[in-house]
Amino acid sequence: MTTIAVANQKGGVGKTTSAINLATALSATGKSVLLIDLDPQGNASTGLGVGHAQRGRSSYHVLVGEAEIADAVITTRVPRLDLVPATQDLSGAEIELVEFDHRTHRLDRALAQVKGRWDIILIDCPPSLGLLTINAMVAADKLLVPLQCEFFALEGLSQLLTTVERIRERFNPGLAILGVALTMYDRRNRLTEQVSADVRAVLGRVVFDTVIPRNVRLSEAPSHGLPALIYDHRCSGSQAYIDLARELIARLPQTTAVAA
Repeated sequence: MTTIAVANQKGGVGKTTSAINLATALSATGKSVLLIDLDPQGNASTGLGVGHAQRGRSSYHVLVGEAEIADAVITTRVPRLDLVPATQDLSGAEIELVEFDHRTHRLDRALAQVKGRWDIILIDCPPSLGLLTINAMVAADKLLVPLQCEFFALEGLSQLLTTVERIRERFNPGLAILGVALTMYDRRNRLTEQVSADVRAVLGRVVFDTVIPRNVRLSEAPSHGLPALIYDHRCSGSQAYIDLARELIARLPQTTAVAA
């Protein structure tokens, strides 16, 4: 079982879109996948068609010890893709968790109880570097960073990488960067090409070859409660996520989940 945190402290970089569509693409390859929505906005849950009325148990209840992962899992309409949804209760979780022992390891300990149940676990982190994201990084084996092709991209990435180093030193020495995925890529924009070149010059092969284009269908899909790969699997955005999933799998250790 490999656990991947999808994180970037900047909002609007395609983080949740990446989490949803990668989870869908990975499940289409035959892998069993769990997506944990750790963002108080709950967009990953909404994007998979899980309404608020269905979120009786959520990642919040898992973090505060009121439910186990198995109690909060919802089966989605995507075969082999399960979800631990998010609720607005997560907004106050960072304050509540301060009072808990081992507050940075709450998610890690919860996942230890279901070790081997899924091939891959993806964690959609909030757009911040607070206690929720730290919990995800402590629990994760790998970090995937969606990075928007914009002027301040490298500046924000530097802050994130500093946090990763601190997590390694203090809590999770095994945390590794799986890759950086360039999102909202517009070949008509000269700045996009320049940012891409700069990021690749600094990070080298850490950056995935596949880039995710700006695509209207990717934006439309969540309003229908569907991943773009199901909403319109022929669009350029969906095809890009399929290619990115292939790259991602090639970077992962080859493991198989234990049947539940």
